[in-house]
Amino acid sequence: MKAAERQGGAVTGEDRELFLAACKRGSAEEKRRGGIGTMREKTVHAVLKYYMEPRERYHEIPCGKFIADILAEGEITEIQTAHFHLLRRKLEEYLPQYEVTVVYPIPHKKWVYWVDPETGETKGPRKSPKTGSVYDCFRELYRIKAFLKDEHLHLRILLVDMEEYRYLNGWSRDKKKGSTRADRYPLDLWEDWMIASGEDYKNMLPGGLKTEFTSLDFAKAAGIRRQTAQTALNILTYMGAVKQLGRDKRGILYGKP
Repeated sequence: MKAAERQGGAVTGEDRELFLAACKRGSAEEKRRGGIGTMREKTVHAVLKYYMEPRERYHEIPCGKFIADILAEGEITEIQTAHFHLLRRKLEEYLPQYEVTVVYPIPHKKWVYWVDPETGETKGPRKSPKTGSVYDCFRELYRIKAFLKDEHLHLRILLVDMEEYRYLNGWSRDKKKGSTRADRYPLDLWEDWMIASGEDYKNMLPGGLKTEFTSLDFAKAAGIRRQTAQTALNILTYMGAVKQLGRDKRGILYGKP
């Protein structure tokens, strides 16, 4: 799918059908390779490769000093489940030559299974109390802030329902705190956001904001923590989606440009 063909986060019936088909292909592929225990997000990665590009011949293509997750019709797609700072060297090499879309999956609803590393016994699921939001992307985007204004860089933010398997090997009495994540299995697609240009960041402003607002106002409107809102506003200001208007006793005032 071309970068400019999608706007906003709405998911169509066709999107969901393609995603569920990708879940079957990606999960089956990783189970054949050994199942739970890879500890490298392989199932999420495999599923999203099939969702973004069902044709396997375009997967894992050598490109300069790196291997592109997908290289098709002159465009590169990189799937990054975390740690965006690791993308910097790739972006430095790819962006002068290619259109690049970075795909970032965010857990929306999550069910956790606990695996005994000695016996393999699995307990669960337990539904996580946290519900993911598109605003969770901004912490990672901050790590590649210097690249965000490049016209060749596009972002695809996916909110995905998933199952998570964790080993009971943590340091707490119940062995859950500090535990190792074994793998995550995507179940369904909730939202699919395309950010193809600076203008698209304006679509990420929550409804209900007044003409002037603070980071606390933004946090309440978006249903997120203030710290997350502050990071989001840092990026949104940098990308021209909002502007700073000054200060009052509540803090920095923002508004639409």
